[in-house]
Amino acid sequence: MSDIHYEIRGRAGLITLNRPQALNALSLPMVRTLTGVLLDWADRGEVVAIRGMGKGVGQPASPAPFGAFCAGGDIRFFHQAALAGDPALEDFFSEEYALNHLVHRFPKPYLVFMDGIVMGGGMGIAGHGAPHALRIATERTKMAMPETAIGLFPDVGGGWFLARCPGRIGEYLALTGQVIDGAAALTAGLADSVMDSADLPGVWDALATQGIRGLANLRERRGSGTDTQLAPHRETIDRFFGLPDVTSIVQALEAAPGDWARETAAVLRKRSPLMLHVVLEQVRRARSMTLADDLLMERGMVRQCFHLRPGAASETVEGIRALAVDKDHTPRWNPARIEDVTPAMVQAFFESPWPAHAHPLRELIADQL
Repeated sequence: MSDIHYEIRGRAGLITLNRPQALNALSLPMVRTLTGVLLDWADRGEVVAIRGMGKGVGQPASPAPFGAFCAGGDIRFFHQAALAGDPALEDFFSEEYALNHLVHRFPKPYLVFMDGIVMGGGMGIAGHGAPHALRIATERTKMAMPETAIGLFPDVGGGWFLARCPGRIGEYLALTGQVIDGAAALTAGLADSVMDSADLPGVWDALATQGIRGLANLRERRGSGTDTQLAPHRETIDRFFGLPDVTSIVQALEAAPGDWARETAAVLRKRSPLMLHVVLEQVRRARSMTLADDLLMERGMVRQCFHLRPGAASETVEGIRALAVDKDHTPRWNPARIEDVTPAMVQAFFESPWPAHAHPLRELIADQL
């Protein structure tokens, strides 16, 4: 079986990400396969559903049908391609963002089984904001946009869907990269329902025979868990992460009493200072954008991440090196302190490398929502 398995079974189109050894991280061939399948299925079947194979319990050679949705893009590939000047890196982001927009515009029910890891590029194919999407989380869901830890920003439309979380939850999740469970994903507006992971195989199989009729009660399911991550801190999150800039946020957290403020400030101090400033600007700009506009902006931003400082000097290349290549977990951020980032450094990420007519996603300009 390839890295993606897909079939029309009865009334449903069923897609399985099948790269469990990499937690279903997306490669360029996977992005291309998903795009082709969705384009082909736009007028076939009643519903489309997507899941990720898990590693299984104690049986790495026998993956489980659920348990890890998608850990994001293949960051080791990003690192290698950036250092080698491989043009496939440009293709990956252009085609991935076009896929994100295709998911958003998909014309029929699109069910996402967000069991296990749901991060980065996995969030991008989860149908956030899509009118026909049904995002199902479980008690095993581990959801995050952790890009500031690798000197990147929450891309794949992350600025757009995080900006639409209630209050300032979006800024909080974007800056800290906090991992949340299914119950907290409901609070954040990043899931539509939560069900027990044990129920997923039955729901999946029923789609083939029931089609749209099988969706009737899924959206109402809320599971048995209580949100202990976001709900208890809503007022505090809004107060701190509504401040005007990153320096104000971190210094206010450091001056505040209590473990939550102290621990949150400590997390932010470990992230890329430069990208924290860029990300806060990204989310706040995206609040007034369409998804298409946001993806156009983010495509320029990601190019700047790899080309403003090319090769090993890139903040993103350095962050990936420290986390996933050398695994020393000691990135050499530049600048090293949040207080040393200047507005000019931030603004450079929002200057498009291309005129509108030459933008890699220029087809979205005429196809905005």
